[in-house]
Amino acid sequence: MTVTEQSARTYEVRTYGCQMNVHDSERLSGLLEDAGYVRALEGVTADIVVFNTCAVRENADNRLYGNLGHLRPHKIANPDMQIAVGGCLAQKDQGEIVRKAPWVDVVFGTHNIGSLPVLLERARIEHEAQVEIKESLETFPSTLPTRRESAYAAWVAISVGCNNTCTFCIVPSLRGKEKDRRPGDILSEVRTLVGQGVLEITLLGQNVNTYGVEFGDRLAFGKLLRACGDVEGLERVRFTSPHPAAFTDDVIAAMAETPNVVHQLHMPLQSGSDRILKAMRRSYRAERYLGIIERVRAAMPDAAISTDIIVGFPGETEEDFQETLRVVRESRFANAFTFQYSIRPGTPAATMPDQVPKEVVQERYERLVALQNEISWDENKKQVGKVLDVLVAEGEGRKDEATHRMSGRAADNRLVHFAVGAEVPRPGDMATVEVTYAAPHHLVADGPSTGVRRTRAGDAWEARHAAPPASPGVLLGMPSIGRPPQAPAPVSSGCSLTS
Repeated sequence: MTVTEQSARTYEVRTYGCQMNVHDSERLSGLLEDAGYVRALEGVTADIVVFNTCAVRENADNRLYGNLGHLRPHKIANPDMQIAVGGCLAQKDQGEIVRKAPWVDVVFGTHNIGSLPVLLERARIEHEAQVEIKESLETFPSTLPTRRESAYAAWVAISVGCNNTCTFCIVPSLRGKEKDRRPGDILSEVRTLVGQGVLEITLLGQNVNTYGVEFGDRLAFGKLLRACGDVEGLERVRFTSPHPAAFTDDVIAAMAETPNVVHQLHMPLQSGSDRILKAMRRSYRAERYLGIIERVRAAMPDAAISTDIIVGFPGETEEDFQETLRVVRESRFANAFTFQYSIRPGTPAATMPDQVPKEVVQERYERLVALQNEISWDENKKQVGKVLDVLVAEGEGRKDEATHRMSGRAADNRLVHFAVGAEVPRPGDMATVEVTYAAPHHLVADGPSTGVRRTRAGDAWEARHAAPPASPGVLLGMPSIGRPPQAPAPVSSGCSLTS
C-alpha cells in the first residue's frame, strides 16, 4: 500500500558495514520513495528510521542496540514513529532484536529487503512488531527501485552470497550461497546508469571473480570486464572483492587490455602465514598471493593494490605475524584495511583454542598499521609531480572549505585534494591536476589545475541541485531530488565483501 498525500511521512536509512550494505541501502531508499515516503531533512528525526546492519565486527550488536536505545525516547514521544532493522545482524538475531528492543516495529533479513514497505504498513495496521526472515533470496536486489546517492558513480551487483567457508566469517550463513546475475541484465543496468550520467561503476560481489559459477563459465568475469569496455560513455570500471584462490590470468589480461577498467585492485590477504591461512580455510597460500601481485604489476606497472588483513586470529604466533609483515613488505600495498580479530558466535573460529590475548593483538595491530602507513607514504611520494585525472567528488574532503580545495579520486582510487582555479568543477566533472605533496592516505595538488572537463555526470549533479527540494507535505509519487546528503566515506571490504 502506498502512502497517501495526506499521510506522507519521512524516512532515514542508517547504514553500517560494507559496500554491499551501502548498495542495499540505496535499494531500501528507492523502495520507500516508491511507496511514497519522503527523505527526512538532515538533523530532523524521521518518522521511519531503518537500520541496515553489519554482523562481522564484535561491536556490531552493541552499536545497534545503543542506537536503538537512543531512539526510544523519540518513539515514546511519537508513537506513530516506526523503527526497522534489516541487514546481516537482523538475519542473524531475528526475533531476538524485538525481545531486546520491543519498541522496534519491523525486522527483515538480507533475502527480503523488498518486503520493507509492506512490513511497515502491516506493523502500523496491526500495532505489533513484524519479523520476517527468509532463508533464501526472494528477489535479486537489482530488480528493486533505487535511490542512487551519487550522480557520477554507482554500484552494480553482479552476484550475492558466498560459497566459501572461511572460519572467521559469518557472511555465508547470512547472505546464502552465491547467486549470479545474467551478463545481459548486468550490462543493461550499466548502460542505463551511463545514460543517466554515471561515469564510474563498481562491480560488486562477495567474490566477484567466481562470477559465472551458476551458469558454468569460469571465464565469465573477465568477459564481463571486457564487455564493460564496450559501453560508450563509461569511463571507469572497478570491482570488489576478488578471492585470491580464484584469481586467474584472464582477469589480469582483461584489466590490462580494457581501457576503462582501472589499474586498481583490492584483493584480501587476511594473513601472510600459511599455517593461519589454512586455519582460516583460505584456499591459497602466501606465495600464490604474491605471485598474483607480481603478474598484475608485470601487466600494469602503475597498478595500485590494496588489501584486508586480520591480526590476532586464534593460534597466531609471533612467527605467524612476522610472515604477515613479510608479505606486506613485499606487496607494497597502496593501502590496507586492517582489523583486530573478534569472536563472532556461530563461526568455527569462535570456539578455536589459543585465542590471542587482547593486549597482544593490539600491539601487533599497531606494528602492522605503522608498517603499512610507512609503505603507503612511500608509494604516495612516487606520485608527486605526476599529472592525474581526478573525478571530482562530493563529501570526500572534510577540510576542503577551510583549505579552499576540492577533492576526488584518481583512476587508481587515490584520494586527491586539489586547489581550485579560475574554472570551478562540479562533482562529476574531471579535473586534471599535478600532485605537489603526498601524505600516507591522500595526495595534494596545490598548483593550478591544467584543465577541467565538464561531463554529463557533472550535468546530472547540477540538475539534482537546481531542482527545489520536495516538500514533506506534498507527495508527487516521485523520489525527492533536493540537495543530497554528504556522500558516504569509502567503505572497507572487511564486512560482507571480505573474500
